[in-house]
Amino acid sequence: MDAIYNLVELAQTMVSARLGLTFLERSWGALLEWRERCRLRARLYDLSDRELRDIGITRGEVAYVAANRSKDFRSVVTPR
Repeated sequence: MDAIYNLVELAQTMVSARLGLTFLERSWGALLEWRERCRLRARLYDLSDRELRDIGITRGEVAYVAANRSKDFRSVVTPR
């Protein structure tokens, strides 16, 4: 009976450790994603208004574009 109890306890410990690692991995991924958005936002803010217009965004849209990097805004027509 002791062997079974120890096996169950070990399995529960392994599950807890795996969940802890998953949390750390997700947290690390979120941190890297946040840093990439910050870098992109800074690079876009460094562009002139004309350069931003050339790529199809305005200065007011920079934060939105940086936060939604996976979307392609080139097909969206905005009134100017």
